[in-house]
Amino acid sequence: MSASIAPRRRSALLFLLRGNPVTCAALVLFAAIVAVAAIGPLLLVSDPLATHAAHTLEAPSAEFWCGTDEVGRDVFARIVVAARLDLVIACAAVAISFAIGSVLGGAAGFFGGWVDAVTARIVDTLMAFPLFLLAMAIISALGNNTANVVYATAIVNLPFYIRMARAEAAQRRGAGFVEAARLGGAGSARVLFAHVYPNILPPLMVQISLNLGWAILNAAGLSFIGLGVRPPTPEWGIMVADGAADIVSGAWWVSLFPGLALMLTVFCFNLIGDGLRDLLDPRLRS
Repeated sequence: MSASIAPRRRSALLFLLRGNPVTCAALVLFAAIVAVAAIGPLLLVSDPLATHAAHTLEAPSAEFWCGTDEVGRDVFARIVVAARLDLVIACAAVAISFAIGSVLGGAAGFFGGWVDAVTARIVDTLMAFPLFLLAMAIISALGNNTANVVYATAIVNLPFYIRMARAEAAQRRGAGFVEAARLGGAGSARVLFAHVYPNILPPLMVQISLNLGWAILNAAGLSFIGLGVRPPTPEWGIMVADGAADIVSGAWWVSLFPGLALMLTVFCFNLIGDGLRDLLDPRLRS
């Protein structure tokens, strides 16, 4: 069976890539961002934390590709190092929220009853607050460090996965393959995790891609207002906040380049999400 499924998946992927050059460009950009985050910090010549009083607020040049900030730190080096931190925060937060939210939502949709009622109340409670304000409140209560930024971002992402997994599992709990598994002697837990759960993963994959971009924005926004990663750690939100005051004096590069890195990364994840939706939904392949 796997030998026949694999060629169909490859052909669907090739069909998507041939007909959607924007998705191809997004995948190339994603690979470049991951490469920069993975090996970029190892190849840097300048120290992103080193200050140079003689090179404060220098414009982009051959020596400093993206200029320097108000204390003479290399903006390019800080952008490269910040890429790894922001991606790690986003991936860790989304992984936690996906693991917890998909299981809770899948169980709620499959079993119904009190499990569904309790899960629905949890989602209603989380959704009652503006998500960014909820993240701010969590950070304020726990303290602003990298780990708490991950936990706060994961918590505010939970409703997306719970609601989607609940809806998808509820649609499939009466499907023929579920009844066949029950007749074969499989228990409810086995039916859920071995038969229902794999069938609700495709739409959740699209949600993961979209939430990765939102998680990076959330982490950067928290750092921008002083509730995220602590300075002088290189982080895109911190860098944009540090350079905001220098724009008036003409030092536009301090905040422009980290802002562009943030924008391109979020834009890339959104485009990949659209491409995954086209791949996983047969109705959109025409």
